[in-house]
Amino acid sequence: MNDETIKQEADPYRIPPATRIGHIHLKVSDLKRSLEFYCNLLGFELTMRYGADAAFISAGGYHHHIGLNTWESKNAPPASPHSVGLYHMAILYPTRRDLAVAADRLLKADYPLTGASDHGVSEAIYLDDPDGNGVELYWDRPRDQWPKKPDGSLDMYTRRLDFQGLLSLL
Repeated sequence: MNDETIKQEADPYRIPPATRIGHIHLKVSDLKRSLEFYCNLLGFELTMRYGADAAFISAGGYHHHIGLNTWESKNAPPASPHSVGLYHMAILYPTRRDLAVAADRLLKADYPLTGASDHGVSEAIYLDDPDGNGVELYWDRPRDQWPKKPDGSLDMYTRRLDFQGLLSLL
């Protein structure tokens, strides 16, 4: 399907602008290993364990931003990267400096990154969690700094992330 085949309604429904993605729930193969990654490395807090096979974690005391469970996936291999499913989840940091702190932690832990990009509207670092789930860590530039085309529409791009510039904020 391409853009020409999508029929637009005369007065289409639009989801409210303040709508946010509330949480994500991941199937993992080893709950302890996942908690070590998300809590010890990325800095989320454990808010609750749900029996021996699930846990909920958050930033700032919210009930949960990420649910982790082994209900159907204990000791399972990662999903094939060539199958349908989650491409990556994105974790939005409030400031560029916060992203720099996360990048520094990953580098100091020698954790493998799968990419790092400047998208004009944001700067992002990409990695996989221990189960191969894609994770994007990013911050958004202020809207008035987003790149625009001459007609005023958004002009996102993918360029190499300036790691030195990012880490200079520390």
